[in-house]
Amino acid sequence: MTKHFFVDTTVLLGRSLRHITRSLDTVITTVVTPIAMMLMFVYVFGGAIRTGSDSYVNYLLPGILLITVASGIAYTAFRLFMDMQSGIFERFQSMPIARSSVLWAHVLTSLVANLISLVVVVLVALLMGFRSSAGPLAWLAVAGILVLFTLALTWLAVIPGLTAKSVDGASAFSYPLIFLPFLSSAFVPTDTMPGPVRAFAENQPVTSIVNAIRSLYTQQPVGTDIWIALAWCVGILGIAYVLATITYRRKIS
Repeated sequence: MTKHFFVDTTVLLGRSLRHITRSLDTVITTVVTPIAMMLMFVYVFGGAIRTGSDSYVNYLLPGILLITVASGIAYTAFRLFMDMQSGIFERFQSMPIARSSVLWAHVLTSLVANLISLVVVVLVALLMGFRSSAGPLAWLAVAGILVLFTLALTWLAVIPGLTAKSVDGASAFSYPLIFLPFLSSAFVPTDTMPGPVRAFAENQPVTSIVNAIRSLYTQQPVGTDIWIALAWCVGILGIAYVLATITYRRKIS
C-alpha cells in the first residue's frame, strides 16, 4: 500500500509540475510581489526605518521570505479548485490509485514551486546587498523552518481549495496571510509599536519564525524563538492536515 501511494503521488506530482511549466506566469507572479515589496522597503522606506541593523535588507529578508510563501500557496488553492470544477477528482476515484496521493501531489507541487520562488528572492536580495556569515548548518536550519512553514500553509490552502464556491474565494484566504508579517517584527522591531499592537505582534507565529531565521543567518543566539517557531509550524501543520483530510473525504464520499 505504501509503495502504491508513493508511485501514485509521483505520477500525479509530475502532472502538476507539468501544469506549472506550461503556465510560468503563476511562478513569476508569486515572485514579483515579494521582490517589489523588498525593493520598495529597502530603497524607499529603508533610510527612515531604524532597526539596529547595519543593512536594512538583512533585517527585512526573513519577512519577505514568509510573504513569498504566503503568496505562493494561493495557487495551491486555485489549482485544487480548478481540479474540483473540471471533474478530474471523480475520474481519479474511478481509477485504482491511492486517494490521498491526489492531495499530496498538490502539496508537494506547492513545496517545489515555493522553494524555487524563495531561491529567486534570496538571489535578488544578494544583488541588493544582503550578506550572511551563517554556515551550512544554519542555512539548513533556515531551509527546514521554511519547508515546515510552507507545508503548514499549503495544507491550510487545501481547505478553501476544496470548499470554495468561486476562483476568487479559493485564493482570497491568502491575503490576510500576506499582510500578517506587517504586524510582526518582519519590518520593524516590535518595541516601537503601540501597546496592544505590540502584544499581538509578539505573540503571533510570524514574529517567532522571523526572529529565528534572522538569528540563524546572523549567527546570533536563537534562544527560545526557534522552538516557538517550530511549535507554531508543527501545530498549524497538524491541525490543517487533519481538517484538510476530513474535508477531502467528505467531498469524495
